[in-house]
Amino acid sequence: MECATVKPVKPSTNISEIVSRFAKVCRLRSIGVFSSENQSHHPQNICIKNAPFCEDVSDKTDGTDMVGEKVHPQPPIGVLNGGNVGVGVEISKLFDVVSALKAAYVELQKAHIPYDPDKIVAANGLVVTQLEALCKIKRAYKEKLFSKAKLNGSRLDCVKKEIKVNEKLLEKLKSEVKAKDSEIVVLRQKLEDLDSGIKRLAEKMRQDRLEKKNARRALNVSDFENAFVAASKSVHDFARPLISLMKASGWDLDQAAKSVEDEVFYSKRSDKKYAFEAYIARRMFHGMSLESLDVHDVMRLDDPMDGLIENPGSGFAKFCREKYLLVVHPSMEASFFGNLDHRKFVSIGKHPRTPFYQIFVKMARWVWVLQGIAAMIDAEVKVFSVKRGSKFSCVYMESVEDGEGKVALDEGDVSHIVQFMVIPGFRIGDIVVKSRVYLSKASCKNLAIPSELTGIRLSIVSFYYVPAGW
Repeated sequence: MECATVKPVKPSTNISEIVSRFAKVCRLRSIGVFSSENQSHHPQNICIKNAPFCEDVSDKTDGTDMVGEKVHPQPPIGVLNGGNVGVGVEISKLFDVVSALKAAYVELQKAHIPYDPDKIVAANGLVVTQLEALCKIKRAYKEKLFSKAKLNGSRLDCVKKEIKVNEKLLEKLKSEVKAKDSEIVVLRQKLEDLDSGIKRLAEKMRQDRLEKKNARRALNVSDFENAFVAASKSVHDFARPLISLMKASGWDLDQAAKSVEDEVFYSKRSDKKYAFEAYIARRMFHGMSLESLDVHDVMRLDDPMDGLIENPGSGFAKFCREKYLLVVHPSMEASFFGNLDHRKFVSIGKHPRTPFYQIFVKMARWVWVLQGIAAMIDAEVKVFSVKRGSKFSCVYMESVEDGEGKVALDEGDVSHIVQFMVIPGFRIGDIVVKSRVYLSKASCKNLAIPSELTGIRLSIVSFYYVPAGW
């Protein structure tokens, strides 16, 4: 009866609610949570098995009797198969706490039958402890998720920043590609223009070559005769300023003419100019080699000085340099200009644009063209000279006075002889281009006629006398 008077100690309402809620959620079985060893030390197990209370709290939905068997919580397959070690440890710890909570709950049930207030309080404290451990695991899990989310957020921010940087770089690269594309279009257009220009130049060069070839074919003796007349006139044109400069410089023209051609009988004093023309021609034709030359570049220019400026290393430029130094003696130039600037310029390959030198270049141009055309027409062209004292022959000679009060070539007692040759003659095949000579009258009775012609090929140095001091 004493046992009836003892008031049972009611557990805390909150704890009971927690335990009840946990029992409903987990639906734990009160039987079979201990090993066979534990069962042997608790005689009440038989009573618990057959007790109605135990039947009420058992999981009737489970069709398998687990009496005498221990529940072994298994970690996930991924953990057993080598998954994340840290996660496996946490899950194992969670199952251990749940198993301990189930055992504490069973002890709490056992404390009610027979009703033992002390055991109830102890079992209740054990359940609370395990629940707190379970809550601690939950909090740790949540904190871990929060830290992971925070870490993922920071990583996401870094990724977003990197994406923005890459997007800016992409825009910059796109703008550069667009600029390069525009540049490619411009360069392609320039390339097309250059290709078109090259084609036009190639066509022009082909036309020029064809024109030169046709012009070379079209050259004939008539062209050579015209060049011969122009060369003779250019020699005469250069002699005029030369004589004027000699007069202005105080030269004795009679003595100068005598030094060129001695013992010459002049019909009139002004004929002494032919002696100076003969001197110029001798120097210009001295050492001349008749070889095929491309004279079209020189002939196409109105002013031959332009050709010298454009191509100072051409054959024509070299010809002008050599002939100027040969025709204009240093003492002559010094007396004309008071210095040797012309000579210095020409010696280093320059061509001064002075009136005197320009007249010389015009004369040199026609002499250059003359020798070039002669070889282009006939490779066997010959140049001949006329010796002094030779009898005049209208086949091979013409008087320099023709057109200036023609010399009367009378037949009979009086004949004309050559005093000196001014311009040499040329023979192209069967055609003769007459030499230009200065004539005088003489009696046939006293005339000793030497050989009529001296035909030579290229070299005409033998009859070109260069007076001393010139």
